[in-house]
Amino acid sequence: MSGLDTPQFIPDDPNADQGATEKQNRGKQAGKKESRSAKASRQQAGDWFGTMGQLDFDVDFFEKLLARNDHSVEVLRVLGEIVSRKGLLTRAVEIDRLLVELLPTDFLARYNFGCSLARAGQAEYAIDELATAIELGYDDLAHMEADPDLETLRERTDFQTLIDRD
Repeated sequence: MSGLDTPQFIPDDPNADQGATEKQNRGKQAGKKESRSAKASRQQAGDWFGTMGQLDFDVDFFEKLLARNDHSVEVLRVLGEIVSRKGLLTRAVEIDRLLVELLPTDFLARYNFGCSLARAGQAEYAIDELATAIELGYDDLAHMEADPDLETLRERTDFQTLIDRD
C-alpha cells in the first residue's frame, strides 16, 4: 500500500476524536471566509453529482475516454457493456460494430455484437453474427441458449439450428 492510501487517522486511536474536532473547528472558521461564488461552485458540483446515477457517470466517463482514443479496444469493450446495461441499444450496436471492425476474428466481439443486434430488434443480422462467432470459436452454446440478451431469438428456427450444432 502506498502512502497515499494511508488513512488520515486510525479510529481506535484515543486522540482521533480530538484531532477531528480541531479539524471541524478550523473548517467552520474557513467556511465563514468562503466567498459566495465558491459556495455556488460547490453547490453546482453537488447538484451535478447528485443527479447522476452510477451508470450515467460511467457512460459519461468512458465516452470521454473514447473521445481521446476512438479505437481503444479496452474502452470500447467496457463502454459497450455499460451502454447495453443502460438500455442504449443504438449506441451498443454502434460500439459493437466498431469492435468487430477492429477485431474481425474475435469471437467474443462477434457474440456481443449479435446480442446487441438481437436486443435492437435486428434478428437476421444477429443470427448472422452469432453464427460467425461460433465459426470463429465461440462454444458456450448453453450460455447462448440462456442468455437474456437473445430472448427475442428463442423461437426462431435459425437460432435453434445454431444452438443444436454439435
